[in-house]
Amino acid sequence: MLNFEYKNPTKIIFGKDTISKIANEIPENSKILMLYGGGSIKKNGVYEEVKNALSTFEVLEFGGIPANPEYSILLNALEVIKSEKITYLLAVGGGSVIDGTKFLSSAALYDGEPWEILSKYIRTEVGMPFGTVLTMPATGSEMNSGAVITRSETKEKMSMGGPGLFPQFSILDPQVIRSIPKKQISNGIADAFTHVLEQYMTYPTQAFLQDRFSESIMQTLIEVAPMVLSDNYNHEAASNYMWSCTMALNGLIQKGVPTDWAVHVIGHELTALHGIDHARTLAIIAPSHYRYHFETKKQKLAQFSERVFGIKDGTLEEKAKAGIEKLEGFFHQLNIPTKLSEYTSDYQDTSKKIEARFIERNWVALGEHKTITPKIAKEIIEMSY
Repeated sequence: MLNFEYKNPTKIIFGKDTISKIANEIPENSKILMLYGGGSIKKNGVYEEVKNALSTFEVLEFGGIPANPEYSILLNALEVIKSEKITYLLAVGGGSVIDGTKFLSSAALYDGEPWEILSKYIRTEVGMPFGTVLTMPATGSEMNSGAVITRSETKEKMSMGGPGLFPQFSILDPQVIRSIPKKQISNGIADAFTHVLEQYMTYPTQAFLQDRFSESIMQTLIEVAPMVLSDNYNHEAASNYMWSCTMALNGLIQKGVPTDWAVHVIGHELTALHGIDHARTLAIIAPSHYRYHFETKKQKLAQFSERVFGIKDGTLEEKAKAGIEKLEGFFHQLNIPTKLSEYTSDYQDTSKKIEARFIERNWVALGEHKTITPKIAKEIIEMSY
């Protein structure tokens, strides 16, 4: 196991009917900006619950944060924060709303051009305090300090983070999944599953407990997937699904082990160029990435195959190959296609465009061994056609 340090200051408030506890977590006399997305919270009752819980506070609202939080829209929210002298932010939504709120938390205290936070990879040490009410389990953003922001003007999707961007608290009420469309639940499962893979599918480091943490999250997602995608609400399945998504990316399972993240970096470009849902870009890239790097990943692929999918027979190589097939099959069970050509007919030049972008940005080599160059990224994408 590798050396590590771990600190996660986010307070989790989990379970039925917990939204009413928000007021206990926000300092008195705070002037709050409540941020949300397309308005679904006004249809499923969450909006009313939050407003009732905040009845003793001065609350302004900013809605309309889209999936893949858009920089230009967030600048409008930033103007509200500054002009109205907001002191506390509350994200009510899924990963996109929470990520957008993290950007605003950082930008509210930043003196320069806000895009520099992303383009210059500026680490946020202190941000405006914020909390979250999670309405879409998927990204784990409710318990980590990272965010990804999209700028449609330049077709860019870039990440940011730092210790100043942990939510102070997050409300996790599994009942919210009652109103989530099945496609979004499938995306959430695939997103969380791939988050685990990015921290697991590398090479062995004798981190026995970390491996089993990761494997248990993946096994749980596989087990509950049919139940949370059913038309009949199952609270225990919803609870396990929501907590698995949070645990997949709250920093715990990455400690003491090498991590990859090439699938995400490449996948972000597919979203930026083609508008494909984030989780689906991961399902496109992951199988090809593992096939391309089969030799360096085959030990963990075989372990994944045996422990997560129960494949006991065969050589190391046979089990490793079966693991990739099982992964692709799991995505298909979620009704998620795994080829770029299944999403767009305009894919022929995608690999070249992404390679050029990586070169232009002076990207360091990706992957756990830092060996994935722009050229290799191009080849992985072409395998995904």
